[in-house]
Amino acid sequence: MGMWQRARSASFLAVILVVALAIPVAASDEAVDLDAVYRIKSEGFNHSQVMNILRELTDVHGPRLTNSPQFFAAADYAVELLNEWGIENARTEAWGEFGLGWSNQRFYAHVTEPVQFPLIGYPKAWTPGTEGRIEAEAVMVTVKDEDDLDELKGKLAGKFVLAQTPPETEPRWEAQARRYTDEELAELAAAPQPGGRRGNFDFAAFRAARAFRTKVNNFLRDEGVAAVLEPSGRAESGTAGTLFVSSGGPRDPEEPQAPPQVVLTSDHYGRLWRLLEKGESVRLEVEIASQFHDDDLQGYNVFAEFPGTDLADEVVMLGAHFDSWHAGTGATDNAAGSAAMLEAIRILKQSGLQPRRTIRIALWSGEEQGLLGSRGWVASNLADPADMDTYPEHGKVSAYYNLDNGTGAIRGVYMQGNEGVEPIFAAWMKPLSNLGMTTLTIRNTGGTDHLAFDAVGVPGFQFIQDPMEYRTRSHHSNFDTYERLVPADMMKNAVIIATFAYHTAMRDELLPRKPLPEASAGRGPFGF
Repeated sequence: MGMWQRARSASFLAVILVVALAIPVAASDEAVDLDAVYRIKSEGFNHSQVMNILRELTDVHGPRLTNSPQFFAAADYAVELLNEWGIENARTEAWGEFGLGWSNQRFYAHVTEPVQFPLIGYPKAWTPGTEGRIEAEAVMVTVKDEDDLDELKGKLAGKFVLAQTPPETEPRWEAQARRYTDEELAELAAAPQPGGRRGNFDFAAFRAARAFRTKVNNFLRDEGVAAVLEPSGRAESGTAGTLFVSSGGPRDPEEPQAPPQVVLTSDHYGRLWRLLEKGESVRLEVEIASQFHDDDLQGYNVFAEFPGTDLADEVVMLGAHFDSWHAGTGATDNAAGSAAMLEAIRILKQSGLQPRRTIRIALWSGEEQGLLGSRGWVASNLADPADMDTYPEHGKVSAYYNLDNGTGAIRGVYMQGNEGVEPIFAAWMKPLSNLGMTTLTIRNTGGTDHLAFDAVGVPGFQFIQDPMEYRTRSHHSNFDTYERLVPADMMKNAVIIATFAYHTAMRDELLPRKPLPEASAGRGPFGF
């Protein structure tokens, strides 16, 4: 397509030619199609479109908060792109009710007393705006229990409220961006020690704390505060100006709204807190223009298929979550994964390769709110983990491959305890080792959409990626932008994903499976 700039590299072509002519893989009996690997690398390295896709998803359509206008525009773009490439049945498909959409149109915050300076902040999602620009007093409060709420009654109307003690900060001594060392990869490849202690998350305490936060927010709303201010978390990152922002209000249109809420950088919040501690009069000027969207409360995923041949009724799935938080443009979390999957299926189509199994791409929504898009689709199409009654397609999905750990290069695969895939993946990785993919680990990894598949016994895998700046700078932050992406890593990732998808689609048998898990009734709807 004329809009895409094509990157060509003679050096890359030379490298992949050497690989294509290398001696056959002898690590196992698993077939490896080196001609296909050559064609995938040639297309992926010499005609890559991944960074063009990323510019569209981030600069043009980001951020992509689920059910926001930006999300739907980005989904339309992805469907149009897949249609242009000839990937069949590109569509959006509802997975269940998500709730209200939300977007922010304007935010302004400035200190007017005792000295003037601008504040770096961002409104929390699903919280309302102010009625125009408001200038008012800022106050600090301490709320530990309901008795504190009784003491504050009638004292906070029209004021900006700081209700959290600032986090303690310290210098960050390690680099924000890094790659895995050989030693770290070797440690990751080793199985965890049997009998090791496992963290037991206290769900009861978590639910109690969340319920109390809701009660405090409802109290502050009813008191008529101008807005609630809070410090950005993860102050230990030592990154001045970084904001980690999520949601602060309900998506359910039947629930009462929360008060306006703003996250400030820990630096600016701390300054306001110290001024108030000193007894200074602090006044702020703030304007928030935010909008709730109730046109459609359903949540939607994006799907498309590259049909197979003799095994077309069986499926290999590629996926990533398409939604993001709203302070940045959702680049590393997770336009990076979505663009890699889009580019992988484009590479396979453009290379002229014809898979035996159908390859399906899935771009999920609602991941940031709890893997909602993938869990909803799995429960309706593969199996409901509450009772583990399976649908016919459950036995026809060979594997689901996921990417959701930022821009970092793929270094291997988390096998999620599936011993049977190790010799197969080891063979497929052999011609990819010169791209840095060398590690298989039996360990599990959590927090993203492959868990929905693993929870119902369908092989679901997340790739191991270099951490880069993911946890320290870009993850859920205002710095999650195009500038945090590494083009060479993105190109490698798309090639690796395409290679794994193709070989999975060409095997005579489905990938080996673990035993079907027990039903998770009574342990939460998905058992994780």
